[in-house]
Amino acid sequence: MKRWRHLSPAHAEAFAFAARFWDRLGPAGRNVLARESEHALADRAPDATRTITRRAVLAGVVAASAAYVVVRPPLQLWPSLSELSADYRTAIGERRRIRLTNGTSLELNTQTSIAVRPPTNETDRIELISGEAAITTGQRMTRPLVVIVGDGQITSESASFNVRYDGVASCVACLEGAVRVTRDTSELTLSSRQQVAYAGRGLQSPVTIDPAVVTAWQDGLLIFHETAMSEVVAEVNRYRSGKIVLLNSDLGRRQVNARFRVGNVDEIISLAERVFGARITSLPGGIVLLS
Repeated sequence: MKRWRHLSPAHAEAFAFAARFWDRLGPAGRNVLARESEHALADRAPDATRTITRRAVLAGVVAASAAYVVVRPPLQLWPSLSELSADYRTAIGERRRIRLTNGTSLELNTQTSIAVRPPTNETDRIELISGEAAITTGQRMTRPLVVIVGDGQITSESASFNVRYDGVASCVACLEGAVRVTRDTSELTLSSRQQVAYAGRGLQSPVTIDPAVVTAWQDGLLIFHETAMSEVVAEVNRYRSGKIVLLNSDLGRRQVNARFRVGNVDEIISLAERVFGARITSLPGGIVLLS
């Protein structure tokens, strides 16, 4: 197996995917395999043992595959199990305003899931499972709010801030006041017009942002300035059914300056074709291939 992995980058990537797949969902497959293997050992006929073993392997793959599409749906074409278990959730293209009992105001962007977690003696707690939300704390609050985002958390007593999480990368933008961002042993305080992201280790360095651009989604707008096409496509996909799939890496690096209405995000498809010469292939279910 080690020799096979080193034959090509494709083999290495395939092995890495299989390893991640088994690590995440292996128990489902292993349980089935164990049960079927016990049955197989009870049957002394060599041919029957061989047949049951094949069936056990197939059953394990099916069980693991079923679990996989629930935990992480292909192309994110439907909500994951954790998203469906949220206390508050928005559908594609939907925005929703929520006021919690402690006075915290939330505005949820498209495809966003929020869960209310048990409070501690010192703080109230919510978790951004996925998506994006604008949060305002203060006024009637009697203790700080902790917002769990990925493997970090934001603590706020009186502030307005925007949080995003796509399952891998997290981003926190302070719009007014100040918030404390903590991840592992790293901690920093963001003041107004500052933003920090994290995905690997620790926290990245804060950057200055334009709050009007960060919160444009609240006005139904998407604004891009010198943004890679790959990032634009990823953002647009949050607002439409189906999926735009970028197949051309050179196209993905092209810089985009544009603004779209949330209700008409498919303009990016015609822009890619008209301005960058992309080839468009439309498939059922709202899937569009850009090459």
